[in-house]
Amino acid sequence: MSHKPEKAFILAAGKGTRLRPYTDTIPKPMVEVAGKSIIRRTIEKLGQAGVSSIVVNLHHLADVLEGHLKDVTSPAIVLSPESDLLETGGGIKLGLHHFDNAPFYIINGDALWDEGEIPALDKLAHVWDDAKMDILLLLQPTQRMALTGAVGDYHLSADGKASRAKDKNGGHMFAGVRIAHPRIFEGSPDGAFSFLALMDKAEGEGRLYGIEHSGHWYHISTPEDLESVNAHFIAEKK
Repeated sequence: MSHKPEKAFILAAGKGTRLRPYTDTIPKPMVEVAGKSIIRRTIEKLGQAGVSSIVVNLHHLADVLEGHLKDVTSPAIVLSPESDLLETGGGIKLGLHHFDNAPFYIINGDALWDEGEIPALDKLAHVWDDAKMDILLLLQPTQRMALTGAVGDYHLSADGKASRAKDKNGGHMFAGVRIAHPRIFEGSPDGAFSFLALMDKAEGEGRLYGIEHSGHWYHISTPEDLESVNAHFIAEKK
């Protein structure tokens, strides 16, 4: 693309129930890996990618997360509170007016990754083709996931199109990082709904693409996952 996305959305409203007891007192994006919260790591990567503004949705322990982010001055943080959980699709749609009908990054609040030869966000931006894509996914090869469990969410074809493996036998796991164009929300419902429905819609229209992540990505779902990744990051001084 001619220029990289300048804005991003971090999904941070969920309850993170599978990560209890950590998430009894803090939102999942605030859990620390090697002394730094996941959401701080993501914000740093977005800043390095040239993003100037990040919308963060809030619900579970919203005041705790708001306090955690209050000293972040760059990129600018825009809070999007949800009185009722709107799920991944509804939460983004609530903040859609911030994106000026331009492609933007969407990152799950628990997404944690190491960079490969090219930073993942830069690589996504370089591959993005507005004429043929509505969503571009970062996909992690399952064969390179040794530290945390892998799920074969997607197949990735030679032409870069992604197709969901409903029986979970795909060669790639969705890394929770993507670029999307606001037009994918046209015709979407009001209220709570899953962004997965929009990914399926884009796939059905031949406008869902993916790229393979060349670094490592970590699927933090359980306390055991977090403890394993935390020990790895400390050992590797990441």
